[in-house]
Amino acid sequence: MWERARYDEGAPSGDVYEWFRRGSELLAGGHPSAAVQLLVRAAEAEPGSTAIRETLARAQFDAGSYAAALENFRAVAQSDPSDDYAQFGWGLAAARTGDFEESAVHLALAVAMRPELKHYRAALRQTRATLKARAGGFGTVRGMHDQDE
Repeated sequence: MWERARYDEGAPSGDVYEWFRRGSELLAGGHPSAAVQLLVRAAEAEPGSTAIRETLARAQFDAGSYAAALENFRAVAQSDPSDDYAQFGWGLAAARTGDFEESAVHLALAVAMRPELKHYRAALRQTRATLKARAGGFGTVRGMHDQDE
């Protein structure tokens, strides 16, 4: 799976595993944009690796590249629908791109798979509250003033 990369001008040194390892370390160290650079290269070399794609999606999300993160979380979740973290990431990234309907679907799946995880439940509540507010579920400011009179 982790084949040695051919020499390519501009390519980082090492092989795919080394790119993945260094990218993961950069992400853990709070450098998501730098991590993306290595992880994109690793994902191009090993497009079927869900570990690389999920780590790349996390780095893209942390770097603010929500549409790219959404694409990679979606790919991981589609290859393994039971991956609760990929469903969670898909839901968060969808919310960040403004698609709260899609967000709610995938966050609900993540919560169904891992109901004990508070951060999954909190994200789902937030997305559902946003959907409700957009649908007018919280009433209007004017309606609040009418009650005071």
